[in-house]
Amino acid sequence: MRIAIPITNGRLSSHFGHCEQFTIFDVDTDAKSIKSQQIMTSPPHQPGLLPDWLSQLEVELVIAGGIGIRAQQLFKQSKIDVVIGAPDNTPQELVEQYLIGQLQCGQNICDH
Repeated sequence: MRIAIPITNGRLSSHFGHCEQFTIFDVDTDAKSIKSQQIMTSPPHQPGLLPDWLSQLEVELVIAGGIGIRAQQLFKQSKIDVVIGAPDNTPQELVEQYLIGQLQCGQNICDH
C-alpha cells in the first residue's frame, strides 16, 4: 500500500492544499511495517491538481489534518481513501499509528 502525508517543516501540514511537500510511504499492511519512504515537493497549488497527481503516483491513502470538501470528492473519484483530522505529528509517527490501528483523529480543520 502507498500512503501520502502532506508536510510542512517535517510535520503534518494543517492545510492539505498548501503543504510544501508530501512524504510518500510504501508499507506492508500485513507486517505492519514501512518498506520505504520518500519526500516529494508538491506541485504549485491549483484546485483539483493534488488528487490527480497523487493518483498518478499510485497513492491509495492520504492521511490529512484538514482538507476541503471538493478535494475529498476528487479523492473518492480517484479511489483514494482519506483519513481526516490527524494530529500534528511526524509523518512516520502517523503511518506507524495507522498501521497498528492506533491513529487518533479529530475533526477536519478545513471548512471549504
